[in-house]
Amino acid sequence: MANLKEIRNRIASVSSTMQITSAMKMVSAAKLKKAQDAITAMRPYANKLTELLQNLSSSLEVGNKFSDQREVKKVLVVAITSNRGLCGAFNANIIKQSTLLIEETYAGKQVDIVAIGKKANDILGKRFNVVANHSEVYDDLNFDNVATIAEGLMEQFTSGSYDKIDIVYNKFKNAATQIILTEQFLPIVPTEGGEVTSKDYIFEPSKPEIVEQLIPKSLKTQLYKGIRDSFASEHGARMTAMHKATDNATELRDQLKLTYNKARQAAITNEILEIVGGAEALNN
Repeated sequence: MANLKEIRNRIASVSSTMQITSAMKMVSAAKLKKAQDAITAMRPYANKLTELLQNLSSSLEVGNKFSDQREVKKVLVVAITSNRGLCGAFNANIIKQSTLLIEETYAGKQVDIVAIGKKANDILGKRFNVVANHSEVYDDLNFDNVATIAEGLMEQFTSGSYDKIDIVYNKFKNAATQIILTEQFLPIVPTEGGEVTSKDYIFEPSKPEIVEQLIPKSLKTQLYKGIRDSFASEHGARMTAMHKATDNATELRDQLKLTYNKARQAAITNEILEIVGGAEALNN
């Protein structure tokens, strides 16, 4: 009977876990819809703004402080993860890609990390130098809060603290698929052969003034898009992970019930045999 009690306890435990994972799946599905709508709506604007900026920058005879190409000695990697786990390989992929950048791509250079998300800060902070952690941005994810972070990154580049800044994040494709991207945030790389002439646009005020005003806005939008992409990817990854966990828990519960029924049947059979054996002994 002790064995049957142990199986019953396991069935209850697995059933409880299954209820939790199922609830988490539904919560993530609801949040995913909102996050997916937000990133889908802003992508065309962000992409067009970036394209326009690169084309305008390539047509300027004199560069600007945000496109200053320097010898890369000091690099800043912005790793965008989530604050919570239980989302499959979502965070592990960013940690792996960031580590690859530091140890291979930028081997021999000074590389620091800005963590956006508690997981990046906790894991990467054990091996590398994390100079800032902005986990609080997810408490109220809006453009103004992200713009403050972007302004800090721009200041560090223009002041010469870093020669290059990269962003590592998960791009949202669908609920089951996230694409790991490494984007160069600064310096801005003009489009090759993408010169824009006055036939395409009428500039008012001058082209350099427009670029100077457009660059900060474009960089803030680029970072905001990256965090929004990561936010949608997180909920998609968590929904998929919890769906798989629920399926696995259901399968395990069914197996345990089958084992319990077999054990119970065996116990009942043994009791009947004992009773029959005792009755025969009395008759003899």
